[in-house]
Amino acid sequence: MKRTLVLLFAALSFFTCKQNYQKQHEQSTVEEPKGADNIAHQWSEIAITATANDTDRFTPRPTITSRYLGLIFVSIFDAWSRYDEKSIPVYLEGVERRPSDEHTLKNKEIAISYAAFRAMNEYYYTDKELFANFMKELGLDPNDESLDPTTPEGIGNLAAKAVIEARKGDGANQYGEEEGSNGEAYFNYVGYEPINSADKNMDPNRWQPKYFSDGKGGKFAPGCLTPFWDKVKPVALKSADQFRPGPPPMIGSEQLEKEVQEVIEMQANLTDEQKALVEFMRDGPQSVQQAGHWLKFAQEVSIRDDHTLDQDVKMFFYNQLVAMDGFIASWDSKMFYDYARPYALVHEYYDKQKIKAWGGVGKGVVEIEGGEWRPYSPDTFLCPPFPSYVSGHSTISGGCAEALKLWTGSDAFGSEVELVAGYLTEPDNLGDTVTLKFPTFTKTAEMAGVSRVLGGYHIQADNVAGLELGRDVAREVWKFYKKHVGEEL
Repeated sequence: MKRTLVLLFAALSFFTCKQNYQKQHEQSTVEEPKGADNIAHQWSEIAITATANDTDRFTPRPTITSRYLGLIFVSIFDAWSRYDEKSIPVYLEGVERRPSDEHTLKNKEIAISYAAFRAMNEYYYTDKELFANFMKELGLDPNDESLDPTTPEGIGNLAAKAVIEARKGDGANQYGEEEGSNGEAYFNYVGYEPINSADKNMDPNRWQPKYFSDGKGGKFAPGCLTPFWDKVKPVALKSADQFRPGPPPMIGSEQLEKEVQEVIEMQANLTDEQKALVEFMRDGPQSVQQAGHWLKFAQEVSIRDDHTLDQDVKMFFYNQLVAMDGFIASWDSKMFYDYARPYALVHEYYDKQKIKAWGGVGKGVVEIEGGEWRPYSPDTFLCPPFPSYVSGHSTISGGCAEALKLWTGSDAFGSEVELVAGYLTEPDNLGDTVTLKFPTFTKTAEMAGVSRVLGGYHIQADNVAGLELGRDVAREVWKFYKKHVGEEL
């Protein structure tokens, strides 16, 4: 009898082991979702949608949305890190790395989904229904608020909670909590006021607000967007001014005179391809701003290279940290120098002189007085409402391009987009359909930067210094990234 029981137990054990082996073998032969099909990529698409919706609801606010995106992907990374062999979270503390046998794709998907869901609810709070519906599509309960550090649901919720708590009081004034604020979110608590008014330019070296059309026959001059953003604490940089560039060229310098003339000549001779480039990089309704634009480029890399969830978690984390800290560094320079834009500089240099220029919607290139010059933009958004030096587009593009080059180990990109010239600026005077080609990350950044000069929003000094600042930020954040993925340089 005893021998029979032993044999029976052995047979059952063998059968169970065989079943487990077959189950593991079946799981290992099921191909992991790649590119656009992996859950990290899908959450990045939700983040892009939420960013576009934010623009519709609150007008473009690139600094604010760059912080949202950065912190969302930090939350995702921190949750994922507990199911990786060596990665170190940024803000999540007191949650142990899970045992190796729990490092499954399913657990990672659940953990990052709860982290993304909670973080997006906090930052893009007007889209909670969108996020809840996506959770349900994934078969996850949006009402699960578990903080159990041994489950993927709990770890995801804890990761987002840690990021949200850590970033309160970081200088962004998201909750109207900074000293000098009035309790209103993103209130100008530093008390910045431009030296120049929209009607009088007292110091032509300094930023001057400009009138926009309100679309109803009236006009208004927007105030400076988030003039306190230089006070926001970076995630990876040592300080906002770590790579602050030297000063821009001033009135009276030969360099500035040449660069203002260059802006006039470029804008008066825009080709259809250049118009399309200006509009593509400027973006329009439902804009995702510069951080979102480069997140979309990163998504293209994910699809091109068949990324796994692990790869996208890491790439998006690095990419969006560069954008977030890049905006902080850019705003440090902008607010420190408080520098004029071409809109005012052309008026200063060419006030009563006759020049060839784009005359506005429906007018084409005409001869006007320099004091009437304007950027190649719709009346309702003529020029970014904040100081010029350095260019934010150039900073983020230079930084994110460098980040993608470092992360992929190659500068090759190979993206392209087909556009109709003038579709965002002159809808009644459309040009040809053109194809913009972006062969490398570096070239794409350079095209983004020069588009701002072509459009009349920046002089070359803003662009060149911005590109270099962005690259400096990317290289510094790379060290931070390598440390947190357990590959310290």
